[in-house]
Amino acid sequence: MNLSIRLQTIADMVPAGAKMADIGTDHGHLPIWLVQSGKIRHAVAMDVGEGPLSRAQHAIRQCHLTKHIETRLSDGAASLMPGEVDIIVIAGMGGALIQKIMGEGRHMWDSVSHWIISPQSEQGETRHWLEQNGFCIAGEDMVLDGGKYYVIMDVIRGTMCYQYEYEYTYGSELIRSRHPVLQEYLKKEQEKIKELLSVLERKSGGQKDENADTRLHARMEELQDRYSQALAAWNAMQNC
Repeated sequence: MNLSIRLQTIADMVPAGAKMADIGTDHGHLPIWLVQSGKIRHAVAMDVGEGPLSRAQHAIRQCHLTKHIETRLSDGAASLMPGEVDIIVIAGMGGALIQKIMGEGRHMWDSVSHWIISPQSEQGETRHWLEQNGFCIAGEDMVLDGGKYYVIMDVIRGTMCYQYEYEYTYGSELIRSRHPVLQEYLKKEQEKIKELLSVLERKSGGQKDENADTRLHARMEELQDRYSQALAAWNAMQNC
C-alpha cells in the first residue's frame, strides 16, 4: 500500500516498535502501512463514525491483518485505557477538534509519550492550547499534498513559550529550520492577504457594514504584519 505524502510524513514520525492508536482512522491506511512495513506490530484503529470504521475493517481484512490491527468505535480517545498505547495519531481534522479530543483524553496524558497531530486549521490556536496544557512540540514538518498544505506536529509533555505571535501562527520550528514548504506557503499567504486588502480598499466607500469592513481590514493588516515578521525571521535564519 502506498501512502499519500501527508500520511507518509506522519508514518515517518511514528517510532519503530510503538504501540499506536490512530484516532479518526477513516480507511485505516496508516496503521495498515505501519504494520505491513514492519515498523510496528500492533495498532488500534479508531473512528467515531460507523461508516469510516467499516471501511477500515474491510481494508484490514483484505490485508489479512485482523490479528495485528484492532478496530474500535470511539469518540476520540474515550475507549482507550492508560498503558494500552504509547503513541496517538490524530490527523485529518480541524485544530479545534484535535484540541477537544486531546482535552477529553486527559486520562491518557501520563502514559502516551508522543501525540502526532496534523491540524488542518487553527494551527496557531492549537500551538497556544498545547502550551497552556503542558505540552511542547518536539518536532514539526510541513508538506504540500494534493494542492493543500499540511502541518504535522510531534507533541510531547513539556513546556514551550514562543516570544512572538507569528511563531504560533506559522510554527517556530518550521521557521527556525527554514522549511522550504513554509516558504512557499508564506508566499501564498502574502498573495492572498494583498488580494483581500485590495478588495477591501475598493469597498471602502461602499454601502455595506462599514464597521465590519473596518474590522476585517484591521484583521488583514494584522495578518500581513505577522506574515512579514515570519518571513523576516525565516530569512534571518540563513545567516545563523
